[in-house]
Amino acid sequence: MILDLDQFIQRERPFWDELQKLMRQREAQPDRQAPLEEVQRFLYLYQRASADLVKLKTFAGDVEVRAWLESIVAGAYSQLHDRRAAGIRFRPWNWLMRTFPQTFRRHWRAFALSTGTFWLGGLLGAIIMFWNPELKTEFIPSQFSHVYESPSKRVEREENQEFDAFEGRQTFSAYLMANNIKVTITAMVLGITYGVMTIVVLFSNGLIIGIIGFDYIADGQGVFLTAWLLPHGSWELPAIFIGGQAGLVIARAMFGWGTNLRFRQRMARIRDDLLTLVGGAALMLVGAGLVESFLSQYHGPKLYPWKIAFGAVQLLVLVAYLGFCGRGKEPEKPEKLR
Repeated sequence: MILDLDQFIQRERPFWDELQKLMRQREAQPDRQAPLEEVQRFLYLYQRASADLVKLKTFAGDVEVRAWLESIVAGAYSQLHDRRAAGIRFRPWNWLMRTFPQTFRRHWRAFALSTGTFWLGGLLGAIIMFWNPELKTEFIPSQFSHVYESPSKRVEREENQEFDAFEGRQTFSAYLMANNIKVTITAMVLGITYGVMTIVVLFSNGLIIGIIGFDYIADGQGVFLTAWLLPHGSWELPAIFIGGQAGLVIARAMFGWGTNLRFRQRMARIRDDLLTLVGGAALMLVGAGLVESFLSQYHGPKLYPWKIAFGAVQLLVLVAYLGFCGRGKEPEKPEKLR
């Protein structure tokens, strides 16, 4: 086999230049999340350049060209295999202010479905209570036995309870965090059932909220209910919805709609997004647990306006954060997997 070096270099050099351009782009933007097509193209160019280098060495090609190509291949190898060279490192502030809200918005349809499923369960719970209030005990789990009594009686008891100087609140707060994080992760993991059990978890939790909410409102305790649930619920419920959102993202990957990728490739593609969603939801639940333990459980007519205002501000901050943080710097990701 005779190799025309000049013709070979002229034909292959555009591919080498393209690989070098991609390498410079990755070095200049180490935090940028490259689209799948770009990663595949980078790998192809690296493999082609490696094969070309072998040919140049075999046929004793131009020394300068060979040395230049060796440096390109070595740099591409480093970017493929060295995480530090590729700039893949965790930056908490960048993750909090960009990665999490951007990931949330990228899967907003799954969040809308998760939220809608929960509140559909809430609507059914309200209808059940309107139709037959006696069915309340049939749907409320035993750990919520305090809601079996009349809302008015519970409100009176809570408002007359003495302030306990936060005794035992640390333990209670830790319990709430652990329990809510467990529910959120469960909603995500159950996405492997093609989303069926994720939907069931969301719907059943919404059903309980609907029953409790209707019971208190019908008994004239709507202000107490709002002041009780809004301070921590303004973060707790969205966090659970995000857990359901992650579960529905898994469900979509299970079905493989709109892609010809294999199952393992589909799951690998959403792995980082799942970790981001659950990590963000866990942080929200930590905050919600603290608020529930140290604020929501203290009741008194004078506190109600302040508690409601606090919860409303928290909700507005969360909406602004998830809706607008990181805009203008969205990572380039294709909508469909190919």
